[in-house]
Amino acid sequence: MEGYPEPPVSAPVTHEWEFEGQRLVYDEYGSGSRTLVLIHGLLLSRKMHQPLAEALAERGNRVICPDMLGHGASDAPRDMWRYSMPLFGDQTLALMDHLGLDDAVIGGTSLGANISLEVASKQPDRLRGMFIEMPVLDNALLGCAIAFAPLLVATTFGAPLARALAFGARRVPRGGFYFTDLALDAVSQDPGPASAVLQGLFFGRVAPPRAERRLIETKALVFGHPRDPVHPFSDSDMLVRELKNARLVEAESIVELRLTPDRLTTEIARFLDECWRPKSASGRKRRRAS
Repeated sequence: MEGYPEPPVSAPVTHEWEFEGQRLVYDEYGSGSRTLVLIHGLLLSRKMHQPLAEALAERGNRVICPDMLGHGASDAPRDMWRYSMPLFGDQTLALMDHLGLDDAVIGGTSLGANISLEVASKQPDRLRGMFIEMPVLDNALLGCAIAFAPLLVATTFGAPLARALAFGARRVPRGGFYFTDLALDAVSQDPGPASAVLQGLFFGRVAPPRAERRLIETKALVFGHPRDPVHPFSDSDMLVRELKNARLVEAESIVELRLTPDRLTTEIARFLDECWRPKSASGRKRRRAS
């Protein structure tokens, strides 16, 4: 049957660490020196990437799935100034330091995609490659405003109702359908920190500007999705044209990687193999070709 193995071959190991006085959580899948840091989407948790992390770990990769500040099981302060793309980039680099990683592949979806671009802009020498799914760039601003402005209003001015919904969602047992669990986790969040996250991101820079993106030489695999107003395909296409060393893969839909993941998972696994190929071997191949 097409899809991820069920049940998973091995459960992840959950760890805690501290960044600037805040407790943060991450899951570790697999082992070895080939590390991928895989970051979730906005207001979601590290569990979002569990099936993909398991599949990539089975292929010999060590996959780290963090809960960024204000998400999942990590601390969630209510100060909006703590949340911005540059700060999330700093947090990711600090996680690499905590793990003792000189370099890694960084990737993620939506929020995670833009965090990966921030890391590449800040310290490109620490990256072997980037996996970018659903980047939020110039063409996504209207869609994001339409999608997230009502959520911001609900978590800010409708906090009592949002807290009641969160309380009810936290009492629903987990362990059933994967997507149901993700939705329950999202609704279970305290509206105060969620509002702070949204405000911090809305009033800060969404991604490195085009001039910075054009300087990024990191190898990148970019997934674009058709018919997605919040993450338009045009943003993915534009990003591939801007980056110096990027390849675009068109997904069949926004849910392909979640419901029928074999094709896209194979693309990611091959990309990781390319990123971790010994540099000397790549050099010899180029010299032979020339």
